[in-house]
This record gives sequence, structure tokens and C-alpha cells, in this order.
Amino acid sequence: QVQLVESGGGFVQPGGSLRLACAYSGSIFTIIEVGWYREAPGKERDVVATVSGSITMYAESVKGRFTISRDNAKNTVYLQMNDLKPEDTAVYYCNTKDAVIYGGMDYWGKGTLVTVSA
Repeated sequence: QVQLVESGGGFVQPGGSLRLACAYSGSIFTIIEVGWYREAPGKERDVVATVSGSITMYAESVKGRFTISRDNAKNTVYLQMNDLKPEDTAVYYCNTKDAVIYGGMDYWGKGTLVTVSA
């Protein structure tokens, strides 16, 4: 079992910045990937960015604006969001994925709301 706690959401004007943080604990030795997903009103949950080892992946809509990073010493993953746009408004969820040999489980945080509006 992995427990995830997100922080850092809030209200920001277009063009502004926010940094999300997700602290994970528990059976973290099983984790092979950590990432951020978001769910906008009326839409499905979509991937925003993930990191696995040294490999990062970004959704096309956030490339060049968002940066995912992982601090293994603190068991925390961050999402730096710059040049925010109204379409970035969503609930952002932290996710960890276990390696297949450990069952391949997905774990989710409770989410943190990001609102981008003038």
C-alpha cells in the first residue's frame, strides 16, 4: 500500500504559476512510476506528466509550461506549472504505479483543485 498526500493547489490568474507537491509513503520500494493527472469538469481524467527513473513524459498541452520532478530523499514528486491557462483548471491527482512484479497497482491521492481565472 502507498499513501499519497497532495498540496499546493489554489486560485491563480492566467499567466501565473503554481507548484504542486505530492508526498508518498508506505511500500514505496514497489513504485516504478509517479505522475500527475487531472480531471476537468465534465471530462475524463487525463495524464499530465509522469516520471519513471530518468524518463519524463508530458501531455502535449503542457509541454514547455509544466515541469515534473522527483525528490527521492523526501519521497515527494512536484509539478511546477507556469504560464497557466484557464483550460488548466482541474482537479489534479498524484499517482504512483507499482512494478508489474509487485502487482502493478495504481495508487491515487485525493486531488487538489487548481483554478485559473481572471
